Amino acid sequence: MMYKVEAIIREEKLEDIKEALHEIDVNGVTAYQVMGFGAQRGYKTVVRGQEIDVMLLPKIKLEIVVSSEEWKDKTIQKIKEVAYTGEVGDGKIFAYEITDALKIRTGETGYAALQSASESGETPSRA
Repeated sequence: MMYKVEAIIREEKLEDIKEALHEIDVNGVTAYQVMGFGAQRGYKTVVRGQEIDVMLLPKIKLEIVVSSEEWKDKTIQKIKEVAYTGEVGDGKIFAYEITDALKIRTGETGYAALQSASESGETPSRA
């Protein structure tokens, strides 16, 4: 069974998390800049003398597909360790079962679709 791990994290934690995932050999991360709010409900600020509520805060959403429950657990644990500050707004992590994957270029499916060229025995093309 494959799993998709989604993490909503603080912007300033992105580089540390990318590095930590690389250290445990997790590759294939997609990152999005997103806006949202959770328990912290944004913040108040003053603009031109008016107090305004800023409800949507900038965050980063990471999506990672891994090949097994073991890798799902490792990935979640590493993100949790690195993203933790102890303050409101550290984020959330979600995990979903993935039924299939397809690598468009080669047509490989399932676990094989998650592998890089070097892991699958392919010779990487040079563009």
